[in-house]
Amino acid sequence: MLNFVNGGGLAEFSIASETFITSARPPEVSAAEGAGLPSSGLTAHQALTKAAGIKLDGTGQLKNILITGASGGVGHYVVQLAKLGNTHVTATCGARNVDIVKSLGADEVLDYKTPDGAALKSPSGRKYDVVIHCASAGIPWSTFEPNLSATGKVIDLTSRPSTWITIVLQRLSFSRKQLVPLIINPEGENLDYLVELMKDGKLRTLVDSKHHLSKAEDAWARKTDGYAVGKIIVET
Repeated sequence: MLNFVNGGGLAEFSIASETFITSARPPEVSAAEGAGLPSSGLTAHQALTKAAGIKLDGTGQLKNILITGASGGVGHYVVQLAKLGNTHVTATCGARNVDIVKSLGADEVLDYKTPDGAALKSPSGRKYDVVIHCASAGIPWSTFEPNLSATGKVIDLTSRPSTWITIVLQRLSFSRKQLVPLIINPEGENLDYLVELMKDGKLRTLVDSKHHLSKAEDAWARKTDGYAVGKIIVET
């Protein structure tokens, strides 16, 4: 995972400091699976462990979690990692991806275009202790708030100006329900942990499509159409 300041782009080779975020790829993990993991996987890991306080060893009090955009690049990792903890996972995605998200371990899956899906209502009537908001579409606080437990929080991975306005209003009203923007702070040891999970078959990368570097524009087109499931891989 390269530095956010000077990283990015597409190339056959790149230079990264070994002391930053690097991890050796074991033979059990394909190049495509490994390429999809660092940025999205570390984001998912931080959202669950640091922001939501989920222990991925299965200990701790049961927490009801909602994951929006659960079939996307980050969301599909969040579902898998969340199920390593003591959680009940409700997830949202498009109708054609419901079975895929169930296969990742989600306990309940909502089609976001249905009335209940748009309202984020748990089919079992649960209130959410944590929402990991991965969907790129903006969802207003007024939709999240009635579905939260008394001290529930929304971890927002797609912060926008309205996010900060809501946070200010919450503090002024001393609300026990919180909207929390996620500020990514990746750590190398967490990438090693994720690679080990993948090696052991406990975590997988959903590969939406693969594109040769010479056809990188096709990968960007696939990204911008908004229907990708998992990760889009550019390879040489």
